[in-house]
Amino acid sequence: MNTTLLNPTPNMPRTDYPRPQWARENWFCLNGEWDFAFDFGKSGKARGMADAGEYPFKIQVPFCPESKLSGIEYTDFIPAVWYRRTLNLDGLQSKLSGKRALLHFGAVDYQCEVWVNGTSCGTHKGGYSSFTFDITDALQDGDNTLVVYAEDDLRNGKQPYGKQCEEYLSRACSYTRTTGIWQTVWLELVPEKYLEYAKMVPAAADGRLSVEIHGKYTCTGDKVRLTARYDGREVGQTIATFAGQLAKADLTVSEKHLWNPGAPKLYDLTIELLEGAETVVAQFPVADTVESYFALRDVSLTDKALAINGKPVFMRTVLDQGFNPDGIYTAPSDDFLKRDIELSMELGFNGARLHLRIFEERTLYWADKLGYLVWGEFPASGDLDLSSCDGISYVLPEWMEVLRRDYNHPAIIGWCPFNETYHLMALEEQTHRLLYQVTKAYDPTRPVIDASGGMHYDTDMFDVHDYQQDPEIFRSYFEPMKEDPMFFHNPVPRYTGNAPKRPMEYKGQPYWVSEYGGTLWNPAMKDAKGGWGYGKAPRSEEEFADRYERLTKVLLSHPRICGFCYTQLTDVEQEQNGLYYYDRSRKLPDWVYDRIRKTNTTKAAIEQ
Repeated sequence: MNTTLLNPTPNMPRTDYPRPQWARENWFCLNGEWDFAFDFGKSGKARGMADAGEYPFKIQVPFCPESKLSGIEYTDFIPAVWYRRTLNLDGLQSKLSGKRALLHFGAVDYQCEVWVNGTSCGTHKGGYSSFTFDITDALQDGDNTLVVYAEDDLRNGKQPYGKQCEEYLSRACSYTRTTGIWQTVWLELVPEKYLEYAKMVPAAADGRLSVEIHGKYTCTGDKVRLTARYDGREVGQTIATFAGQLAKADLTVSEKHLWNPGAPKLYDLTIELLEGAETVVAQFPVADTVESYFALRDVSLTDKALAINGKPVFMRTVLDQGFNPDGIYTAPSDDFLKRDIELSMELGFNGARLHLRIFEERTLYWADKLGYLVWGEFPASGDLDLSSCDGISYVLPEWMEVLRRDYNHPAIIGWCPFNETYHLMALEEQTHRLLYQVTKAYDPTRPVIDASGGMHYDTDMFDVHDYQQDPEIFRSYFEPMKEDPMFFHNPVPRYTGNAPKRPMEYKGQPYWVSEYGGTLWNPAMKDAKGGWGYGKAPRSEEEFADRYERLTKVLLSHPRICGFCYTQLTDVEQEQNGLYYYDRSRKLPDWVYDRIRKTNTTKAAIEQ
């Protein structure tokens, strides 16, 4: 992927290309210093903040105002915020000749509106999904004023907010909030008709990639050319014709290289929009070019396990919250994102649950590149009020945007829209089934779990969360499963006060423990007082290592369990149960990490 960053400024943060699977040659990064204002009364629109007004602070975009890296570091509730910056486009007519200007936002939490030179260019609801506005008609030669307004009210009971704390102070496993812009803002110039996005469906066994290419303002008869390369060698090419704004193509490669956990093989893919009325395709001019990549990787389910390219794979995953001390939701650098995956893989994990939030797309890029299995989740927990259609409207549209953005990443092996929905509201069962069915309709190639560790209704895999710290008691929970294929350990009734009104139905799906461990441990904190984690803290490093090994081997050795997810990769604020400190420094001595690695890489029963 070769991209050229236009107009970089000194010390501009996060200038890595934000969308590496759909890259064009030139782009303008709009990160850096913006004017900033709080709007505690949400009165800014009435006060004319979109046209003028006082912006008394400076903020470093894309870091949220709660973070140190933003330069603001205000951590109380923030109902609304305003951003403003100037974008200079001298020689606009030459720059925009035959082009359109697209303004991209990686994410803005939660509901926002954008103005350019006082003209409203669009609104968006959803704090985690990426979105784009066409601002061509609002631009002018010379200086342009860009204004962004964002409202954020996670206490309304409907807005998905993941692990952001709904109380003033962070507590237990809820952390500092994020308001407003928290991913890269960038401008892209595209042709009048252009390639909007593609949906890629690999067929690994056949060495084939089926692609749906969506165009913007394309016409019937326009062509699209797809060229695949592996290690620099051209290994396949095909041409398809648009019917309106959709073209479908099958691309077969001459060399078949499979993407597997820890051994990723990726193909480069060039997609070209060909426009013209010539009868010879070779004479069509190239109107738009996008650089991408893909993998030949199939995901399927056996009667007991998840399989990659037909081979059962035990999911040795870790819970990754994705928070960090300085940027909160936003990584300080691209290397930071990559290093988190490397830290996990160094301990013998082959993947992660990217927990209760939508990660930056660069995280998925590095997972693709490193061969790291991830579950795509949504920041919807059992605290959301889904008892009305209004509540569903806060979840379903954004989830569909997430599926579209992340579908093509081979590292994603499954989807999970909800987490720990233990209580039952009027529409909760219907909502579970709705989100499952919609997800399966959009992506029939991956397994879908309706609610991780919660009430299961329609689900391709059955998972539970259990933080029992005694390895022998933990073992006893799963022993009956060895003899009775329809028995399953269900820890949900142990949650007092919100036990289900009726038992879950187990239909023999592949079964795994998608949260366990979470052992409270901080050697720098006497008796771990002041920290939070699960169970009584071990008395020594030896006891910690022994507990980790024994709990984990219960799951590895069970013939009907196909994966685990240990809580968690790093400490997060007051939650002191990570395998690394919050700043990613080493929390345990080398011999303990060696023991964790040896345990994690033990051959599982389902792999025998």
